[in-house]
Amino acid sequence: MLCLLLLPWMLAAPGLALEPMPPVSAQAAVVYDPASCQFLYDKAGDAALPMASTTKIMTALVVLEQLPLEKEHVIRPEWTGVEGSSMYLKAGERLTTRELLDGLLLLSGNDGAVALACLTAGSEEAFVRQMNERAAVLGLHDTHFASASGLDGEGHYTTARDLARLAAAAMENQDFAQIVGQKYASAAGRQMKNHNKLLFASDEVRGIKTGYTKKAGRCLVSAMERQGRLLIAVTLNDPDDWQDHLALYEKAYASCQRVTLLESGPVGQVNLFSGRQSQASLYCQEGFSAYLSPEEAEQAQVVVLGPRFACAPVEAGAQYGMLQVRLGQGVLFETPVYYGQNVASTLPPAGNFFTRLWRMLAG
Repeated sequence: MLCLLLLPWMLAAPGLALEPMPPVSAQAAVVYDPASCQFLYDKAGDAALPMASTTKIMTALVVLEQLPLEKEHVIRPEWTGVEGSSMYLKAGERLTTRELLDGLLLLSGNDGAVALACLTAGSEEAFVRQMNERAAVLGLHDTHFASASGLDGEGHYTTARDLARLAAAAMENQDFAQIVGQKYASAAGRQMKNHNKLLFASDEVRGIKTGYTKKAGRCLVSAMERQGRLLIAVTLNDPDDWQDHLALYEKAYASCQRVTLLESGPVGQVNLFSGRQSQASLYCQEGFSAYLSPEEAEQAQVVVLGPRFACAPVEAGAQYGMLQVRLGQGVLFETPVYYGQNVASTLPPAGNFFTRLWRMLAG
């Protein structure tokens, strides 16, 4: 059985005190912290709205989970000439999965979306089913996809909150994060410049995807990293999205500073049964610091996960369990916890029947 021990100097206070955020012109907007799973800002974050080409975040994620990046594909005529933004695919040319993803995410190529959907699932319709299945697995209950490209259509919608959670999941994929963080790329003779202007506005921006249709307006999902802390901003139907994103990030980071949340060394004790001592000391070998606001630092929890009690003998240096630094629903840091001393057993040798029975019940 596992227990959760809150170290007394890091107990959490309920609720998160947030600084007032600047006004934004978006119909819906959020700032999301993937590490803590908390929303630092929310304006109509649960409103169901069209998402335009930010759809391609899910398209790319599903593709990356199934198609090898270096696999080469021959472009079919029916994948060319697709309505809207394009990477201008030509029938018969050969491109790798990686090159198609570059065109999908940097140029927002709708033709690239159709090609990748068909290559992955046999048809765009089958691929869209996979997109919706993946959304369900991620817990995106207010999202439904009707295309791989994001063109306006019946039953194609999301919320700013769901889109932020999707972006966080996608950024955990290293290939996705590398692709959307590129300013430039080339594919089959094409020289591509990323449509995401934020990448050119700040070296702290890490991606990820723009979008626009007449119905959806200007949509933007971006990620910024400062002092090792990644935040995600989403705006839907926002005529001033570039400036709004930069302003939201500056306000979110304004009060943050590097805070030591854990130092290496002693982390408490565990009660022992059948030991020559009633307790054994515990320690960890790693410390941890994070870039947090004062309010968040007060909310951080340091918890030790391990057996409710231990049965002697225990050996110094043997692993007892794990230690986590938590903020909100997220785990910021995790490290092993070890016994700090040898404690001999008072029981008879292990071969004794009653000793074996006791250890079985205790374990």
